[in-house]
Amino acid sequence: MSSERAEVQVRPGVEGDLEALTNLYNHYVRETSITFDTTVFTPEERRAWLLSHPEDGPYRLMVATSADSQEILGYATSSPYRAKPAYGTSAETTVYVAPDAGGRGVGTLLYKALFEALADEDLHRAYAGIAQPNEASTRLHERFGFRYVGTYREVGRKFGRYWDVAWYEKDL
Repeated sequence: MSSERAEVQVRPGVEGDLEALTNLYNHYVRETSITFDTTVFTPEERRAWLLSHPEDGPYRLMVATSADSQEILGYATSSPYRAKPAYGTSAETTVYVAPDAGGRGVGTLLYKALFEALADEDLHRAYAGIAQPNEASTRLHERFGFRYVGTYREVGRKFGRYWDVAWYEKDL
């Protein structure tokens, strides 16, 4: 795995990544219950999302690329947990890995870079909601010190059925 990891670079996301990031996210919209979005996006519709994650501050976008081809292998974000001011020191984090890049440690590299970038920010806790079942995501979050805090039962409906979301938190 270490040789494969060496082939992956992690950097902040930039506007030039918009189309590839949109395509990656749209895979999860179309094919999985991992996101509860149900309609694919155009890059223009995702531009505001990308721009809401600058290179500094508490809300980041980290992108993993193949060192040789610069193909985007995945991304991780920290985003506002909720809009109300008292939630300002809490962030929701997430990781999306390209379908053909799973099992290569990309998610681990992304979260490592994200949490290093957030270390000096005024954040107290990170939260992650994981649509169930998703053992790979659960393992990744637990590896980074997230603790299970509860499950919202049948909170989302997609593909004609209801899905649970398990919630995890991490001290920052």
